[in-house]
Amino acid sequence: MKPTLQSTVRRIAAPLTALVLAAALGSCGDNSGGGSSSETKSITLWMYPVIGDQAASDTYWQKVEKDFEAANSGIDLKLEMQPWANRDEKIAAAFAGKKGPDVVLMIPDQLPQYVNNGSLEPVDDVVAQDKDKFLPAAIPGLTVDGKVYAAPIYHTVTSTMFNKTILTKAGIGKPPETWDEIKAAAPKIKAAGFSTLDYSASPEASLNLNFYPLLWQAGGKVFADDGKTVAFNQAPGLEALTFLKTLWDEGAIPKTALTNGNVVADQPFGKGQVAMAMTSTPADAGTVAKTWGAANVEVGTPLTGKKQVGFGLPGGLAVNAASENVDAAKKFLSFMIQPAQLEDLSKASGFYTPRTDVKAPVTDPAVAKFADALQYAVPGEPNAAARQVMSLLSAEIQAALTGKKTPQQALDDAAEQANDLLSRQR
Repeated sequence: MKPTLQSTVRRIAAPLTALVLAAALGSCGDNSGGGSSSETKSITLWMYPVIGDQAASDTYWQKVEKDFEAANSGIDLKLEMQPWANRDEKIAAAFAGKKGPDVVLMIPDQLPQYVNNGSLEPVDDVVAQDKDKFLPAAIPGLTVDGKVYAAPIYHTVTSTMFNKTILTKAGIGKPPETWDEIKAAAPKIKAAGFSTLDYSASPEASLNLNFYPLLWQAGGKVFADDGKTVAFNQAPGLEALTFLKTLWDEGAIPKTALTNGNVVADQPFGKGQVAMAMTSTPADAGTVAKTWGAANVEVGTPLTGKKQVGFGLPGGLAVNAASENVDAAKKFLSFMIQPAQLEDLSKASGFYTPRTDVKAPVTDPAVAKFADALQYAVPGEPNAAARQVMSLLSAEIQAALTGKKTPQQALDDAAEQANDLLSRQR
C-alpha cells in the first residue's frame, strides 16, 4: 500500500524542499556514524506521494522536517519526494551501488529482496517500546525472518467504490458485489454509455492493486507455499484473467487501462466515465467527490469471487544499511512513529494509522466506510523476487488483454520466466 501506500495517492509529487546539491543517488558510506558528536549529521529521506493533495503534502512534510530538526539539533533532515513510477528500479540501483537515501518508504513485498542482499538495517530497537500498540498486521507485515526491517507509519485499505449516478442511469439499484453481478451489470452500463470497471494495466501499476486481488478472490496465490515457484498460472489464475479478459472484450474496461498506472485523477474513473473501481482508497474517495459530488460516491466492501478478499498493508520507513548515520536515521524513525506524526499523516493522507492508540477523526462518511474493508485486507505475498515477478506478469497480462496471447498462454509464459528467475535466486 494503490501503498497507499496509495492512487491513491499515486500521483507524482514535486519536491517539497530546495533541490538537494548531491545527486539523487548520492553515496552513503559506512555505518560508523562518522565524525565528532559536535558535527551535524545529515540524513536523506526518499518519500513518495502518500498524501494525494499537493498542498497538504507540502504542509505535512515541511512541518515534519521543522519539528524533527528542532527536537534533534545535531541532525539535518533532507526530504526528497520521489514519484511512484519506476521506484523499484531506482531503489534497486541505489542500493546495489551502496548509495541512495538513508531512509526510504517500503511496503511488505519490497522488503525481502533487500534483506537478502544486506541492504537494510534491522529496526527492532525502534519499534520495541511501542510494539504492542500497533495493529495486529502492522509489525508482522514489515518483518522478515523474525526481524523488523521497517517502522510502520500508515496502514492502507482498499475496497470497491461506485459512481451512483452511472448506476442509476443504467437502472442498477444495488451496486455489484460479486464477479457474477459485475458481469450481469456490464451490458446495462454499456447501454447507458459508460464503462463498468476501472482497471490499471500499465507496467508501472502494482499488481497488488489490480490483478492480485482478483487472483486471491478466485482462491489462488502468486507463489507456491515454499516460495520457490509461482502458482498464478493454475486454475484460479486462469479464472481471474479470463474474467478480466471477458470484461475487456466487451468494452466494460476503458482502453486507457493499458497506460493507467493506478491513477484516478484525470482518468476515466475520476472523470465520471466508469461505474466502479475495485481497489479504491480513502484518498480516492476524496478525489472523485470533487468531480462527481459527494452524494454520488458509494463505498462498498471488497469483491467476492470464490472468496472475499481485498488489499491493504502497512507502509513503513526502512533504513539503508549503507548509511553513514544509521543512529540518526533510527532517531527519525522513532520520531515518525509517535502519535502526533501518525495522526497528522492520517488526516492528510486518508490512510489509517498503524497504531491502535491513534485514531484520526474521520468526518467524511464515504471515507469512514473503508474501515469495514480492513477485515478482508491482506498485505500481498512477500518474496525476494516479488517485484520482479510483478514486472514479468504485468507484460503478459497486457498481451492477454490485447489478444496477442490466450489467458492461459500468457500466464504460462509469465510463470516460465518467473520460475527461471526464482531458480537463479536460490
